[in-house]
Amino acid sequence: MRVLSLRLIVALIVGVTLVSLALSWHEVQSEKNSLRHDLEHKAEILDESLAANAEFYLQMGNRSGLDLMAQRYSNRDHLIGIGIYGRDGSPLAITPALNSLLAGVPQELKSALSANRAEGQFIRLHFKPLYVRAAPLHFADKSVAGGIIVVHDTTYIRAAIFRIWGSVFLHIAIQMLVIVAITVLIVYWSLAGPIARAAQWMKALRTGRHDMQPPPNDLDFLSPLAREVAPLAESMRQARAAAETEARLRNSNESLWTAERLADHVRNKLDGSNLFVVSNREPYIHTRHGSTVTYSVPASGLVTAIEPVLCACKGTWVAHGSGNADAETVDNHDRLQVPPDNPRYTLRRVWLSADEEAGYYNGFANEGLWPLCHIAHTRPMFRASDWEFYNKVNERFADALVEEMAGEEHPVVLIQDYHFALLPRMLKERIPHARIAIFWHIPWPNPESFGICPWQRELLDGLLGADLIGFHVQAHCNNFLNTVDRVLEARVDWEHFSVKRRDHWSTVLPFPISVDFSGETPRTPEEVGTEEERSALIAELGIEATFLGVGVDRVDYTKGIIERFQAVESFLERYPRYQNKFTLIQIGAPSRSSIPRYADFQREVEAEANRINERFKRGKWRPIVFLNRQHTHQEVRRYYRAAHICLVTSLHDGMNLVAKEYVAARQDDRGVLILSRFTGAARELRDALIVNPYDIQSTADAIAQALNMEVGEMIDRMGRMRSSVKEHNIYWWAGSLIGQVCELRLKKTTTANAPQGRKQG
Repeated sequence: MRVLSLRLIVALIVGVTLVSLALSWHEVQSEKNSLRHDLEHKAEILDESLAANAEFYLQMGNRSGLDLMAQRYSNRDHLIGIGIYGRDGSPLAITPALNSLLAGVPQELKSALSANRAEGQFIRLHFKPLYVRAAPLHFADKSVAGGIIVVHDTTYIRAAIFRIWGSVFLHIAIQMLVIVAITVLIVYWSLAGPIARAAQWMKALRTGRHDMQPPPNDLDFLSPLAREVAPLAESMRQARAAAETEARLRNSNESLWTAERLADHVRNKLDGSNLFVVSNREPYIHTRHGSTVTYSVPASGLVTAIEPVLCACKGTWVAHGSGNADAETVDNHDRLQVPPDNPRYTLRRVWLSADEEAGYYNGFANEGLWPLCHIAHTRPMFRASDWEFYNKVNERFADALVEEMAGEEHPVVLIQDYHFALLPRMLKERIPHARIAIFWHIPWPNPESFGICPWQRELLDGLLGADLIGFHVQAHCNNFLNTVDRVLEARVDWEHFSVKRRDHWSTVLPFPISVDFSGETPRTPEEVGTEEERSALIAELGIEATFLGVGVDRVDYTKGIIERFQAVESFLERYPRYQNKFTLIQIGAPSRSSIPRYADFQREVEAEANRINERFKRGKWRPIVFLNRQHTHQEVRRYYRAAHICLVTSLHDGMNLVAKEYVAARQDDRGVLILSRFTGAARELRDALIVNPYDIQSTADAIAQALNMEVGEMIDRMGRMRSSVKEHNIYWWAGSLIGQVCELRLKKTTTANAPQGRKQG
């Protein structure tokens, strides 16, 4: 810091001095020119006056008058003297003081006589600065009669310049003292202090204390450093927390999957290979607001699970660029290094036209495959044009992946969801040595239901290009194998859950997805107790209620939202003592509103909520509060913690992470989960109250059972569910899935064409 201060002070002194000298030099030159101009003007006036008198005396031949005139103008206002000369240059009358300086005829006089005009010049004679002005004298007939010379001493001009320079140097010295003092104060207040506090903060982080964060404006002047320090500090905090958790679990003989453990596990499994992830949704979306471009991270468990792996192995994520500023942030190859604050892996964006997105995503994927797989009594729509777009977009992603994997010896590809059923075969045909896994996030229906799809053979063949096909639960795996067995010419090995098609084995296994279990994370200072949080939420909503239920869903016809509302209505009918006391808060994020069925369902949900509210509401109490907007994860967690019960009544769901999110959020081991039997989560969370969402009265009875449950039973149930979610969290899911595809491929290289059994985690 001392060296920095010294350098800063020296630089300021040198800079200010140079600027001051340059300005002062200009000022001095102006003053010097002004004094010279004044002298020239005075000499000109005097010369003209004397010339008239000298010409008169020369005309009269009065030599004594010339002598007298020469004697009179001596040592007067810097005037050294005058000299009068004849036409031949002979001296006629000279001031004595001038006579001692001049030897012979001055050159200036010769020039004036030769040019027949007055001339002036600054000269130095015998080390004495002078101003000499010479002019010709004329007779009445204008002929040259002689010449006159006037000489001034200019020493006073030099003395004035020296005085100015002295004043300048004095001012510069004073400025230097002031600058040094101000610089020292600025360095201390704005540099030394904040840096010392930042160093103290870093020391606190290193020693495990996190309560000494410096004021936010301490490092404003070093914003690039601040942007790097903040993520570094957060990384240190997370690393320490992870290490403490690992140590605690090791001491209690437990093993919890964390982001760090996942990254290390997958790095070892990949053994130098690169990981490529494919999904329709991108992990970072850039949006322009006026002149500002910002980014957002979609609320997705997939991002939570996969990003630590990609960061660890510097992998690549290929996704549809959907943000309105996405194209502005990529390079010439449509690549972007992410995360933006700490780039660790590559995001490759694929561009789709509006027609392609409408046909591939809204059309075939969400109007066709989504209702087909969920069997939720909405007719699937299959159009030939949508199928063409689906093929085209899968080809587009295959092209992008082939480009990204150029030169890779053993690439590992993880494809996500029903948007890319054709992609595994396309990749396997182009890059046979790639290890490919696809995870199907939605249910797989029975063969009869899937047979509705006109292109079932093509979809199945596309999926069987993968080395590993993952579903949430074993029932979906069985449905898939049954479908393959009925539709394709392929060998199905039920013992090892594998399929051989085109001399290629595909293993089909369940990998139940989960959430990031943060139950061991201490509450933040902003997070208050459950009762206080519940009271605050009720006040914010402007309602009155004693008991709260919560539902969190996209507004989708598969989520059983209307059935949930009707169950609340039946509950209030059958248990009237809860009228004016129980309120269901339904968080419903708008979804796929450009699809007619979703727009219609949105109106149906709103109408049903309004109908039930009109029937029962009293004063500020309403049985249903429908919050129809996007909520952040932190906002949703508040409702999870405050609600007495959580209702998950999906009509058909691959897993449903809301159930697991609710369990993970209940650090107090309170709350009751009412869970549809048609969700994948029902296979794991057996301590929830399992219901058939189509049976409205039994769901109503489950609400009553939950609100009347003994605290001890509630704690036991929630404790067991939390243990399950904690052990099988999102990192366990990612580690199992990626580890399995790596192991399958490695084994197949040693035992050709032999199907492999299940091995996870």
